[in-house]
Amino acid sequence: MFFPCPHCQFLVSHHPQLRPLPAHCPQCARSLLEDAEPVAEDGEGGLREVTVDAASADAADGDGESGDEAALPATDDDRAAADPGAAMDGDTRADAAAAAGGDTAGSEAAIDPEAAPAALPAHANAPAAFATPHRNRRARWSWPLVAVLALLLVLQALLADRARLAADPRWRPLLESLCGALQCDLPAWHEPAAFTMLDRKVRPASQPGALRVDATFRNDARWPQAWPALQLALSDADGHVLGSHVFPPTEYLGAAASTRLSPGQSAQVTFLVQEPAPGTVAFSFEFR
Repeated sequence: MFFPCPHCQFLVSHHPQLRPLPAHCPQCARSLLEDAEPVAEDGEGGLREVTVDAASADAADGDGESGDEAALPATDDDRAAADPGAAMDGDTRADAAAAAGGDTAGSEAAIDPEAAPAALPAHANAPAAFATPHRNRRARWSWPLVAVLALLLVLQALLADRARLAADPRWRPLLESLCGALQCDLPAWHEPAAFTMLDRKVRPASQPGALRVDATFRNDARWPQAWPALQLALSDADGHVLGSHVFPPTEYLGAAASTRLSPGQSAQVTFLVQEPAPGTVAFSFEFR
């Protein structure tokens, strides 16, 4: 069924059970009369006119218009005069909204920035851009600086403990290189087992109660060694030790040794010892 608006004669579709009659006209947005007669469909599916009498129009308008004027369809000018907002169709309202938005934008642009400062972006409070390179430079140089400090610490520990580490064949080549570059003193290599006895003799000397000792030995170590200390033990025919003594280089050389024995270098020494008891027939050497 269709119901004509008493103001603009716009046909409003409704159904008593499925779609109730709206309270306002979709065209002019004015209230619909409850006592107006709807437009019914004829037998062929067409529409037939439904007239609204003057009394109904006067009751709906309440503005004292005549019956002829109330029965006439309202024009666009009449609707605009009665309700300017309702007289606009969809396109006109969109244009008006766009114009209003443009005016609003223009008015916002015309606002004094000192009176109402614009909102700053979220990154406005971030640190200045020139602060980033300083942090990057510090980060770039921090790791090399840490590596240099760690290397210096290791070198200091090696040099401070070089006397003990020099006796280790795994550390001695490194310490020799460091001391050669830094001009530091390194203790001589000491490996008594690396000395090899090549020849030895013990016989009576020309002096009474004295024995002459002749010994020839070689340094078979990987590094130069100081002159070794010689331990001489004298025994009798039964194997009993009559006497034993350790002779440092200053005793069997007669002075302090000024050089070291290089790897593969041989040395021959001769010195006199006092016979501890008569009957010495055997002797033995050891390097200390």
